[in-house]
Amino acid sequence: MAVSSRLSSFGTTIFAEMSRLAIVHGAVNLGQGFPDFDGPDWLKDAASRALRDHPNQYAPTGGLPALTTAIADRWALRTGMHPDPATEVTVTCGCTEGIAAAMIGLLNPGDEVVVFEPYYDSYRACIAMADGVPRYVPLRAPGFVFDPDEFRAAFSGRTRAVLINTPHNPTGRVLTREELSLIAELCIEHDCIAIADEVYEELVFDGREHVSIATLPGMADRTITLSSLGKTFSVTGWKIGWAVASPELTRAVRAAHQFLTFAIATPLQHAAAAALRAPDSYFTELRVQYTQKRDLLCDALA
Repeated sequence: MAVSSRLSSFGTTIFAEMSRLAIVHGAVNLGQGFPDFDGPDWLKDAASRALRDHPNQYAPTGGLPALTTAIADRWALRTGMHPDPATEVTVTCGCTEGIAAAMIGLLNPGDEVVVFEPYYDSYRACIAMADGVPRYVPLRAPGFVFDPDEFRAAFSGRTRAVLINTPHNPTGRVLTREELSLIAELCIEHDCIAIADEVYEELVFDGREHVSIATLPGMADRTITLSSLGKTFSVTGWKIGWAVASPELTRAVRAAHQFLTFAIATPLQHAAAAALRAPDSYFTELRVQYTQKRDLLCDALA
């Protein structure tokens, strides 16, 4: 039986293919989405305790209150905004499911999504599963910046959303406040939604500033901000992500989420809640550790 027409052109995800090639050739896979070290022992201990001490049954579809509250508190600490854990935070199966739920929950057939390229390979598939149409705007080397005129030209009467990824995968580019202000301006002008993938929000180096587009004027009610535990705490296999959005946009995300995964692993949600209350020193040390690895690699390649 043939694969559906909306997915037949995608083939195997690039991550699986690169992992296969690395094994075949005995190579180090620099394209993989996980580090060469595991998450902290205290976090794994928290998961073990939760597995043993808490009920191992379905969690609420929107997420355990302990975790949605921790997400809201972390968001407030970082942005000064105070989302309602019950109506504005949704726990998802990683950020990727959050992207899929946002697309399926928001798009009607033929709706267009502006996407910066290169891009995380799941973006195009998520748009396709929602019967949407991508409109690409290139990030041009060497600085991986976009042309404002090309960005404006990507909008039409069918534009429903702009998909933003900052810090950016795969280039590492951090969009500036000025660039985000232009994106916000056009979102407001065209009455469309910003879907912001911010999974690398804590991994910003060399004095750069990560700005969430939801914090810009006029964007709080038209932004879905997505992030996850995996990148920040080196537990990518847990697949714990979340979406922060207005109640109206949250209803759209949850309308799809309830039929995609229904609920996320309960013990891991308890552990994730503990993780998000880690002291600032954890996040500082994580950046130091990655900076040292980056510098070692760059020096070796110089």
